[in-house]
Amino acid sequence: MSATTKKLDARGLFCPEPVFRTKIEVERMQVGETLTVLADDPNAEEDISRWVKRNGHELLSLQKKDAELEFSIKKVK
Repeated sequence: MSATTKKLDARGLFCPEPVFRTKIEVERMQVGETLTVLADDPNAEEDISRWVKRNGHELLSLQKKDAELEFSIKKVK
């Protein structure tokens, strides 16, 4: 049984919206689920990465395509 992956499209939103919405989405998830976040706010890279680390979750990957960021976040606790 594979864990569920949820998607959050935060493109077009600016700080603090992307990290705020990421927080809400992760809080709704079950432990072990993964969230893919799309964002195009340059500040989101640091904001979301820092939020994930501070809250003890796992940043599985961060990919950059031009101005677009794609985070893969695993809910750990």
